[in-house]
Amino acid sequence: MIGKSIGLLAILVIMISIVPAFALTELERASMEDPRLENAFGTPVSDKINVNQQIQISADITNHQTKSQNFVYFVQIKNDVDTIISLGWISGQLTPDQKLSPSLSWTPTESGEFIAEVFVWEGIVNHKALSEYTTLQIRVS
Repeated sequence: MIGKSIGLLAILVIMISIVPAFALTELERASMEDPRLENAFGTPVSDKINVNQQIQISADITNHQTKSQNFVYFVQIKNDVDTIISLGWISGQLTPDQKLSPSLSWTPTESGEFIAEVFVWEGIVNHKALSEYTTLQIRVS
């Protein structure tokens, strides 16, 4: 009887310690696709934006896990001398296999060339990346 119990315990320990071959790496837990500039109604806007024209910086994010995942959709806007002029984020939770299209608004106050850097992180404090980051070029006239 004790021998059977030890054998079952050994099997359980082995099963628990095995990591599945299909485990997702840190950057595969979520994906970000189709980064884009839109107006307030979700219509794509051109790469030429006017001063004081509000735009949305949007992307599609998907949770590729079988468990829920906290996330932060983080956008920073940099000017042509690489200075951050705007920062914003949205946080939430994605259910298993959920796809979501968050967006953050920005209204440029001057003309010039700008870059929007878009990140999907696990959190603000724990800013582990869930996917690769992307950039969008923005020309304001």
